[in-house]
Amino acid sequence: MSIEKNIEKFNLTLPKISTPGGSYTSVNVRGNIAYIAIQFPIWNEEYQYQGRLGEEVNTNEGYKAMELCALNVLAQVNSKIDFDSVIGLNHIDVYFQSGTNWDDSPIVANGASDLFVKLLEEKGTHSRAIFGVEKLPRNFSVGLTASFTLK
Repeated sequence: MSIEKNIEKFNLTLPKISTPGGSYTSVNVRGNIAYIAIQFPIWNEEYQYQGRLGEEVNTNEGYKAMELCALNVLAQVNSKIDFDSVIGLNHIDVYFQSGTNWDDSPIVANGASDLFVKLLEEKGTHSRAIFGVEKLPRNFSVGLTASFTLK
């Protein structure tokens, strides 16, 4: 099944792609690898899920924030590369800011991982790393980078 059909099947919509907030490109292709710059929980230019996990943003909201980051990754891929060129997702890096006593980062990271596997099926299997950071831009609770192998 195609990625587009799965997006439709699960009644999802890709957000409008955001423009980089600095001197970089949102998608960088080197050989047959596409690197997607950090994507945040932004829906059509509106900031979502701002604050620290475990304080202003709960774990369930963090999961949804990571789903939105993953949709933004896919929107970038669709806009700059085209889904037909994707062989598979290689790796994701998950970034989060949290309160001192919060420790559910794997659950939040699953928001992206689950979405990629649901929409890309076997092409969505990936490795990942999870990083707790002191601060993310615009006080976003989470951020996500990804790399894909292309035809």
